[in-house]
Amino acid sequence: MNFIRHLFGVSRSLWKAITDELRSVGRPGPRLVDELECVLSVLLAIVFAHALGAQYVGWAAFSGYAVMRSRLSENVMRGTLRITGTIAGAIVALIFAPLIADKPLPLAMALALIGATTLYFALVSRRSYAWLFTGLTFCMILIEGMMQPANSVVPFARSRIVEILAGTFACIIVSALSNWTIRRALRRDEPKTATPLATPAATLWHKGAALHALQAGIALAFIPFIWRWTGFASLSQSSVTIMAVMLLPVATLESSVLNPVTSKIAMRFVGCAAGGVLAIAVLLSSHHSPLLMTLALCVAVIVGRHVENGNPATSYIGIQFALAFLVVLVPDNYMNAAPEPGLNRLAGILLGIVILEPVLLAWHLLFADKSPPKVGMATEPDNMPRE
Repeated sequence: MNFIRHLFGVSRSLWKAITDELRSVGRPGPRLVDELECVLSVLLAIVFAHALGAQYVGWAAFSGYAVMRSRLSENVMRGTLRITGTIAGAIVALIFAPLIADKPLPLAMALALIGATTLYFALVSRRSYAWLFTGLTFCMILIEGMMQPANSVVPFARSRIVEILAGTFACIIVSALSNWTIRRALRRDEPKTATPLATPAATLWHKGAALHALQAGIALAFIPFIWRWTGFASLSQSSVTIMAVMLLPVATLESSVLNPVTSKIAMRFVGCAAGGVLAIAVLLSSHHSPLLMTLALCVAVIVGRHVENGNPATSYIGIQFALAFLVVLVPDNYMNAAPEPGLNRLAGILLGIVILEPVLLAWHLLFADKSPPKVGMATEPDNMPRE
């Protein structure tokens, strides 16, 4: 019931956020510059991904979107952490996959252990981005090995690294060109601001973060058995959803806000559903025209980024809208564009919600504090990864 209530509330917030924010789309200023940088980064990432032979071009496009920030130094840092985490997760997964990919129980234990551990350090560490992508990549590769035990996971791991590299380098190139030209001119007109305070030192042990990460590990452990029961083909995307929506500021875990994860789940569901439905409509109505699909992609990226940079209470919807649109619309091969691969990935994203929500509900019933909490929406600081 909490999820349904949040879902309706977020749906109303989505409609209001989009209608309010669209009134200012195209207004000159730093916000428009950021949106155009995202468009160029996504387009360049697609070019790089095709040139490098990536399997899932849409994920390279989303990397080009997600890494982008206003300052080149921040993009370089975020990109470095994203690449480092991806490579680390791939290496660990390549060690585990030949040993346990066809054994459901050891596989479930590995997903739970590595997923929970990396999420815990993503919650408490200043290098959150690297820890998150270590866990995401490990889970995705191991689940791919589970679904194809007779095949090597090396090509999938290599493609995952290529996708991240394509998106990250596209972002850095666009950001560098922008910072050396238009953003330099914009900063001359900006008022001087005080230097931000340094990020507080990371805490090695945090009980609330450990229990929170444990819930994600339990949800991840169900994936091998769901595969045995259903044969669903995009469970790697379900693991991404589980880890992404469980990544919250540690302070939120101890706040009086009601079910902050459920709020984030609802926003992910609404954003992905809206982006996916729109992408399907574009794909079918454009008759697979590369030009029309590219124009629609540019508009969708601007809209998603505009919502993301707007009201903090609903900004997560914007990035989820862009994620779903890119995953569904961007084809792995423009000569054979079809909705089915993107739809399967979108279904995998949404299935992660179905796996996670019962775990959260059961945990709440068994262990939660019974004192009445305040109702509210969880918000995240700018430095928290929002995949």
